[in-house]
Amino acid sequence: MKRSPEAESLGLLGLARRAGATAPGVDRARKCLQADEARLVLVARDASEVQLAKVKGILQHREIPVRWVSGQATLGGAMGMAPVSVVAVTVESFAESLARTLPPTGWNAA
Repeated sequence: MKRSPEAESLGLLGLARRAGATAPGVDRARKCLQADEARLVLVARDASEVQLAKVKGILQHREIPVRWVSGQATLGGAMGMAPVSVVAVTVESFAESLARTLPPTGWNAA
């Protein structure tokens, strides 16, 4: 069975996690954003508005690309974890590859 383009892209996210290049979850992603360590933020489409507001406010003041992922289970599963709403990617090479292949959120088009 052929994998979706999103699934193919997210295979790289598991590698990024094993390389220590991710900050999964809203709290860790926020800390990463505040420390200017994030190079890309991945957001689950089914994340709650309350969770999204926590990172959206920070992202409004930064030039960090944001990309959608179909759901929390997909995002967490790609990393071998429980469902997560947000993941910050901290290494430029991983961030660039993921940003090229996943759709922009509309929050910013960086």
